Amino acid sequence: MAFVDLGNIFLTIVLVLAIVLIFAKGVVIIQPYEQALQIRLGQYIGRLNPGFRWVVPFITEIVKIDLRTQVMDVPQQEVITKDNSPTNVDAIVYTRVVDPEKSYFEVSNYRMATLALAQTSLRGIIGDLELDEVLYNRDLINNRLRDSLDRETDQWGVKVERVEIREVDPVGAVKQAMTEQTAAERERRAAILRADGEKRSAILSAEGKRQSMILEAEGDRQSKILRAEGDRKSRILQAQGEAQGLRILALGSRPLDKKAITVLSLDALKQMADGQATKIIFPFEISSLIKQSAKFLGAEDEEFTDEDWKNTNLDESILGSMAGDEDVENAAKTVKIIEKKIEDLSDVNVKDIGDLDEK
Repeated sequence: MAFVDLGNIFLTIVLVLAIVLIFAKGVVIIQPYEQALQIRLGQYIGRLNPGFRWVVPFITEIVKIDLRTQVMDVPQQEVITKDNSPTNVDAIVYTRVVDPEKSYFEVSNYRMATLALAQTSLRGIIGDLELDEVLYNRDLINNRLRDSLDRETDQWGVKVERVEIREVDPVGAVKQAMTEQTAAERERRAAILRADGEKRSAILSAEGKRQSMILEAEGDRQSKILRAEGDRKSRILQAQGEAQGLRILALGSRPLDKKAITVLSLDALKQMADGQATKIIFPFEISSLIKQSAKFLGAEDEEFTDEDWKNTNLDESILGSMAGDEDVENAAKTVKIIEKKIEDLSDVNVKDIGDLDEK
C-alpha cells in the first residue's frame, strides 16, 4: 500500500509540473512599443496588444513587431553623376512600421528590402543631377528619395519618415579639379575687386583734384578781389587823408598875418638849408625888393583881409567819413571757408583711398 501511495504522489507531482510548464509556455509578454502577430497551425489568428497575454502553447507562433522609428544606414556607394563625375555617396533612412501584418506577410525582411531599394533609388536620383547640383541641392535629393522610398514601401506597411544624405565625397581627380576651379574663381573675383577698387580710387582721386582745383581757383579769385579791394581802399584813404590835410591847412592858414607867414617861411628856409645837398636860397630882401619895384610901377598891394575863416567850425566833421571794413571782413571770412573746404576735401580723399586699399 505504501508503494502504491508513493507512486500516486509522484504521478500527481509530475502532472502538476507538466501543467505548470504548459501554462508557462503559453505566456507572452508584449512591450508597449510592440505588437505581436498570432499564427496557429499555419493560420493567422490576429494581433496581440501590449501587456500580459496567454496563447495555446506548442501550436501557436508569436511574431513580435517593433513599432518604433528605426535608423537604417545606407552603405556608401560610388555613383556617376549626369556630368560623368564619380562620387561616393551614403545616406541615412528613418523608417517606422505602420502595418505589422504587411511588414511580415508581404516581404520576407523589410529592413533589407528598404536598404536595397534606398541604394538603387539614390543611384538613380543622383545620376540625373550634375555634381554641382548634388553638392548644393541636398534638400532636393532628400525629398525626392524620401518620396520614392515611401511610395514603394507603402505596400510593405513601412513608412519612410525622413532621408538624409550624410556625405558626398567626389573621387580624388574630381576633387582636385574642383579645388583648382574654386581657386581660379576666387582669383577671378579678387582681380575684379582689385580692379573695381582701383577704378573707384582713381575716380575719387580725380574728383578730389577737380574740386580742389575749383576751390583753389575760387580762393585765388577771392584773394585777388580782396587785394584789389584793399589797394583801392588804401588809395582812397590816402587821397582822403591828403585832401583832408589840405583842407585843414587851408582853413588853418586863413587867420595868419604876414608876420606869422614870415616866421614860417624862415623856418622852412632853415629846414631847406639843413643837409649836404647844394641848394640856392633867395633871401627875403630880394622878394621885398621885387614887391617894392612892382608897387613903384603901379601894382596894388593886396592885403590879407579874408575874415570868412572865423565863421568856419573847425571840428572833426572836416575829416569826412571813413570807409567801413565790413566788406573786407566778409571777403576774409569767405577765403577762410574756402581754405577749410580744401583741407576737408584733401582729408576725405585720403581717407576714401585708404578704405579702398583696405578692401
